[in-house]
Order: sequence, then structure tokens, then C-alpha cells
Amino acid sequence: MTLRIGFAYNEKPPEEDEPPGTGSHDRYAEWDAPETIDAVARALSRAGDVIRLEADADFPLRLREARPDIVFNIAEGLHGPNREAHVPAICEFYDIPFTGSDPLALALALDKRRAKEVFRARGIPTPEDVVLGDPCAPGVIGPVDPARIPIPAVVKPLFEGSSKGIPASALCRDLDAVLRRAAEIHEEYAQPAIVEAFLPGREFTCAILGNGPAARVLPLVEVRFDALPPGAPPIYGYEAKWLWDTADAPLEIFACPAPVEPALAAALEEVALGAFHALGCRDWARVDLRLDAQGRPHVLEINPLPGILPDPRQNSCYPKAARAAGFDYDGMILAVLRAALQRYGIRP
Repeated sequence: MTLRIGFAYNEKPPEEDEPPGTGSHDRYAEWDAPETIDAVARALSRAGDVIRLEADADFPLRLREARPDIVFNIAEGLHGPNREAHVPAICEFYDIPFTGSDPLALALALDKRRAKEVFRARGIPTPEDVVLGDPCAPGVIGPVDPARIPIPAVVKPLFEGSSKGIPASALCRDLDAVLRRAAEIHEEYAQPAIVEAFLPGREFTCAILGNGPAARVLPLVEVRFDALPPGAPPIYGYEAKWLWDTADAPLEIFACPAPVEPALAAALEEVALGAFHALGCRDWARVDLRLDAQGRPHVLEINPLPGILPDPRQNSCYPKAARAAGFDYDGMILAVLRAALQRYGIRP
């Protein structure tokens, strides 16, 4: 029998079609462009019949009617701090297998504070931080103890990904700048801000493929901040990801495989896999790490739904690492599908 593959995604609307009053200027940064969605669908068609299931308000009904053998999920969700968990939760409700992490892991990963609590409980190094604001009262910062604020710091929204809410001004070098940026986050994103100690060392990202003891790190990617425009802060923020880096004039910001000595590579891989297993991630994920002043790797965050732009001219870390490991784009997508099928005991 032919494998029936549901494909769950959120498609970016054209800028001119974005409905008014949808919130922040980067509201749809996490969603995928039509070119990415088409590329994934083409790859999946090599393994079976693909049923497109856009993750909109009608998704639950269409999933129930389609009842595919498995859902390949790249949907980022519509609303709320648990939005990335919605599609997997609906799949679980209907007892339909799906690729990637389960609802709990996805919800934990998007909540930077909770993810860090799990990392620390499992002995995974992560920069010190403090959260300004209450998730139950997102418009209120409340009293601030200056002694608890790390300086310098990177100030980010608590529940966002894809560098949303991390402009160049996110790197704050004094308390006034921290409080100003936190207030901007409260105003624009209606959520608390996490203030994370800025680490001065090199930055890397680790693409992980597989499950359990078989999970492996693909060739390391290093972020090269010397490729940023003069005067830009050494962070991979919104401008670097979405404004300064274009298909016509790509930033040469990534080195893959990263030029690292074996001991550092082993340390990065150990910490990345530790983070992957600590949150209970499955099949694939991307872990962002940075070195402290002593050269020790710390986890900045983990993305169980990594970006997968298909055009090699565009900077997309997971496909870049996969190409360095010998996968073409279709092979990368099918490797993730195979990892999930094996986990469920489904024969391709």
C-alpha cells in the first residue's frame, strides 16, 4: 500500500494581503514561504501520496477526514505561547502519527524560561537570565531588582522564535537600555521579556537528526559576526536574518563545517545532544550555542521546528548542515520522515 503523508504547515501571506491589526511587524516571520512548502511536498512525494493540510482553523476537521498514515509537521501554529504544540496535540487526539517532537517538548522549547529550567535541572549549561513581567499579566513589568539584571544582556520576547523581537537594540549594555527594550517587548508582543547574560565567545548552531542513542549532530555551523555590516552588534538577530541577508546579496555569515578543534566540537555536540534529550525532542531539532569567556559552550535555545529554506543561496542552518553531511534537500526531508516512521514502527 502507498504511504499517505499528511503535510501540516503555515504559509506566509503576501505582505499586501496581511490582515490589518495582526500585531507585531514580524507577525509571520516563523511561517514558511510557498517555495519552502512546495519543496517539502515534492520531497515527501517520493515516499508516498502527499495530502496538504494547512494548519488554519479548519485543520482539525480536514485531518480527521483525511486520516493519513503519518503527518509531516512544520506548522508553527496560529496563536498563543503554546502554538507550536497545537498541531501535534490534534494529531495525538486523533491517534495519528506525526514527525518531530511531541506537544510538551514543543511548548517547553518556545517558553525560554521553562526550557532553561529544564536545562539547569539536567546540568546543561545555559546563560543566566531573569524574566521581566508576568505571563499572567503581560502588560506589567513590575518591580525590578537591578542586582539581578545581567549586564551586558540580550533582551528577547519570552515566547518567540525566528529572531522575532531580537533587533540590534536587543543587545543592552546598561540597565536603562534593558528596561527600555523590555518595555518595547511588552508593548509590541504583549508578553514578558527574558533578559539573558550576553556571552562574548563564538556562536554555533547544531542540527540534530534521529532519536535516542542514534541521534547525531550534523556538521557544525558557526555564525561569523565579521560578516555583519560595520557597527552591527555581534548577535544573529532580526536584521541579520531577514533584512541584511537576501537571496540577491546573501551574507557570508555561516561557516559549515565550522573550523573547530576536536575537543571543542565534542563539547558542542555533547551539550547540544544533552539539550535535545533533556526536553524530549524527537526526530530533528536545531540547538543554538554560544561560548562564554572561558570557551565553554552554553545553550541559548533549541528549535524543534528548524527553518528549512530550500535554496542553497539562502542562509538556512539545518539544510546547510545536512548538505555538509551529504544529504540533498529531498534526502534531508526523507531522513526526518524515516526517523519518525522507525520510531512508530511503520514500514516505509
